[in-house]
Amino acid sequence: MIDQPADFTPPRFRHWEQRTEVPLFGASLLFLLGYAVRVLAPHDARPWREIALALVCATWLVFAADYAVRLRLSGLGRRFVRVHWLDTVVLLLPLLRPLRLIRLYTAVQQHREQPRLSLYARVIAYAGVSALLLGFSAALAVYDQEHTAKGASIRTFGDAVWWACETLTTVGYGDTVPVTPGGRVVASGLMACGLALLGAVTGSFSSWLLRVFRREDEKRPPESG
Repeated sequence: MIDQPADFTPPRFRHWEQRTEVPLFGASLLFLLGYAVRVLAPHDARPWREIALALVCATWLVFAADYAVRLRLSGLGRRFVRVHWLDTVVLLLPLLRPLRLIRLYTAVQQHREQPRLSLYARVIAYAGVSALLLGFSAALAVYDQEHTAKGASIRTFGDAVWWACETLTTVGYGDTVPVTPGGRVVASGLMACGLALLGAVTGSFSSWLLRVFRREDEKRPPESG
């Protein structure tokens, strides 16, 4: 029996991805909604907190079922965890599901002949939407960890949103900082994602500007001696 190359993707696996990415993105928004209600609603807000918890658990079970199906259809066995490491990370930390937006775009694009946006616009749009969703998710997570901690500077959800904006843009004024271990873990992840997304936007925008200026130089008539 001939071993399949590491990058070989079975047709059934590709078909499953194309059919499930859009519903899974909807499920991820429901997960985020349920988590937001669970974090922001008052403790006596019943039955909304119980409904939100049920929604979070139900959507996570959907993610787990999808992971199990991908594992089976991939034919990789234990290597699936290493080859598709992002799927594993997202299953363990569902708030990182915005990082899978590029797969959502790929699945949608399969039904169209050509992209509607240029390469630069696609990169900027992906990075922008990912940053927005990740920033909101991180603000929820850090607020959940920090707002009742002793000596915390993040006391309201508004403080958490401001902190997320500072962190994503790498400004870091220092007026709001996590003090709990959980909050610092969230901060570390957001800093890493923020640097990557900001670098992608900056690089794409710079490349686009160079392309525009190059075209203008090519159109300009040569100066007479």
